[in-house]
Amino acid sequence: MKTKKISHQEIVKAFRKEGNPEIVEHSSRFFKTGKGEYGEGDRFLGIRVPITRKYAVKFREASLEVLHKLLTSKFHEERLLAVIMLADKFKRGDERDRKAIYALYMSNTQYINNWDIVDSSAHLIVGPHLEEKSRNKLYAFARSESLWERRIAIMATFHYIRNNEFNTTLDISELLVHDKEDLIHKAVGWMLREIGKRDVKVEERFLNKHVKGMPRTMLRYAIEKFPEKKRKAYLHK
Repeated sequence: MKTKKISHQEIVKAFRKEGNPEIVEHSSRFFKTGKGEYGEGDRFLGIRVPITRKYAVKFREASLEVLHKLLTSKFHEERLLAVIMLADKFKRGDERDRKAIYALYMSNTQYINNWDIVDSSAHLIVGPHLEEKSRNKLYAFARSESLWERRIAIMATFHYIRNNEFNTTLDISELLVHDKEDLIHKAVGWMLREIGKRDVKVEERFLNKHVKGMPRTMLRYAIEKFPEKKRKAYLHK
């Protein structure tokens, strides 16, 4: 993979100029950075996602070494920028490139530590890389103590859903159906809803098995697109 000589310092210097203090305050609340919350201690520059994506294109030829440095940033938006660029590089790369990107991603999950960072990358890197390989790592992540690794596990399966392959998603959902974290309830419900868009009978078989024990948030996300009568019936089971 050809890369231009783009330095980490060059990216950071340009990107941080886009910061907005007013957005910092909003983002800190939105991503739950308070004590005991899921994003506790996270720091923000105050940069909107469209601007972040613009910089991902501008610096798309940065090396993996530079992206690794960016991924370990203390600032949320720089970590998001890193995974967006990694996903783009993965899409454009050959098998050797993809293997290196996957390895970098999976060995740095402590920095892939908020829902938007996971959701912008897991189904574009982890899911595709494991498509023709063992998916044992997804099952291991689904059992992880890390909220973010568990979210990576379920969100990676979005790639398979898009290809009308549902078994891995259903397996991971089984492992997470009693998870204690709201962010997992939402992610599992979302993926079940995506299955339902393609084959509602498959989704309903899962729901009928778990409806009485699954968290209400997970159920509500899963049935969001159902006709009102059917949705109410599930909510009262």
